[in-house]
Amino acid sequence: MTYDHCTRVKGFAYDMLTEDEKYMKEAIKLAKKAAEAGEVPIGCVIVHDGKIIGKGYNRRNTDHSALSHAEITAIKKACSYLKDWRLEECTMYVTLEPCQMCAGAAVQSRIPKVVIGCMSPKSGSAGTVADILNNPAFTHSCEIVTGVLSEECSAVLKNFFIRMRAVKKALDSAYK
Repeated sequence: MTYDHCTRVKGFAYDMLTEDEKYMKEAIKLAKKAAEAGEVPIGCVIVHDGKIIGKGYNRRNTDHSALSHAEITAIKKACSYLKDWRLEECTMYVTLEPCQMCAGAAVQSRIPKVVIGCMSPKSGSAGTVADILNNPAFTHSCEIVTGVLSEECSAVLKNFFIRMRAVKKALDSAYK
């Protein structure tokens, strides 16, 4: 009898992930794709009936558009897939707490649950700076789950900004 240690361990580890962790891992892959493109590494997936129906990552610099946030792209794709603007039976997984625009889009598209990797002390609108997702003045609110794979999500962001500062420092010293 042979024992394929790598396959077993890999399969076992994946089986041990919660559903929220499983989909957050997919959002992290997208965040890393954004980082590779020189974009702030934020990734987002939208899930319906156990299937990813929308995904996106930051593309503001690439698209030259303030609207090219991970969440907005994922919402557009999910709406297109369902052929409806309402995402009432979906869950959004995003690596960083949504900004005011993206939180507003989640509320407007009627997403019932938003799962967040790490919080954003500068622009978070799921309770940090503002709470757009749970504002009682709006006709819809979202259940919020925070801290899912937060260390991994945070590390992707921190590593990106460390690299960006190092590149800037190298360029600055090259032109002195």
